[in-house]
Amino acid sequence: MRTKPLARKEILAALCFIAPSLVGFSIFYIIPFCQSVFNSFMDEFGTGGLTFANYQDLFTSSSFQKASSNTFWFTLTSVPIIVVLSLGLALLLNQRVFIRNWLRTSYVLPLVVPVASIVLIWQILFDWNGSFNALLTYMGFERIDWMKSDYAKYVIILIYVWKNVGYNIILFLAGLQNIPDQYYEIANIEGASPTRRFFGITLVYLTPSTILVILMSILNSFKVFRETYLVAGAYPHDSIYLLQHYMNNMFLSLDIQKLSAAATLMAICILVLVFILFRVEKSFRSFME
Repeated sequence: MRTKPLARKEILAALCFIAPSLVGFSIFYIIPFCQSVFNSFMDEFGTGGLTFANYQDLFTSSSFQKASSNTFWFTLTSVPIIVVLSLGLALLLNQRVFIRNWLRTSYVLPLVVPVASIVLIWQILFDWNGSFNALLTYMGFERIDWMKSDYAKYVIILIYVWKNVGYNIILFLAGLQNIPDQYYEIANIEGASPTRRFFGITLVYLTPSTILVILMSILNSFKVFRETYLVAGAYPHDSIYLLQHYMNNMFLSLDIQKLSAAATLMAICILVLVFILFRVEKSFRSFME
């Protein structure tokens, strides 16, 4: 009987500690998002009743279709690349290789460098008179207008991978260091090949970390707008015109209803992806138990 009052006191103390964060999160995130969802069902002047016209206009808008398609293909292309690359680098850094500590530090540096200074470097590299074009001219090739051609999407993927690969490496390294060494020792005694050890032990026990890395990579792929905007401007090449560009342009034109509808659809897509990934992780944990 004494445990229940104690548990209630602990719950009350916990609520008191998290109350400031909950208040701030509600004021700056939950309440504005709910207001945005409500605005997405309002008409242009906000005087009529609820309507689905904003969503109908979105699905018939060529700009929204282009932005959605580009965002989808960017995520579908960049996420597998960064997951595979970060896993390979994490496996390398988990071994006793030369200058391992220096490499670990170098991969984390992009996370702490300001975005504006990063973009300045990429502008110097991919400008019409930039370093890469100077190198191409020196080698006898023609210059490439990187940010005003189909090459722009590859530049953005490169920037995204370079910016976020360090964080994924940290997550994979944490997962690798939690795998008991005796599993590998038993596999060596039984004569398992490196491929068998990788697929039978490493990948199996890295599944929770892999799901987390995929989730964070997807979320970060929706944040690449900052770099894209600073490198290519508000109206970039068609291949890198993303959903955030569309919403930013709607905000500049004060079309709040369409902006809210686009933000609501993007939030729903992200929630669906998060739900699927958490279900996969839950199924894996049940299988392991």
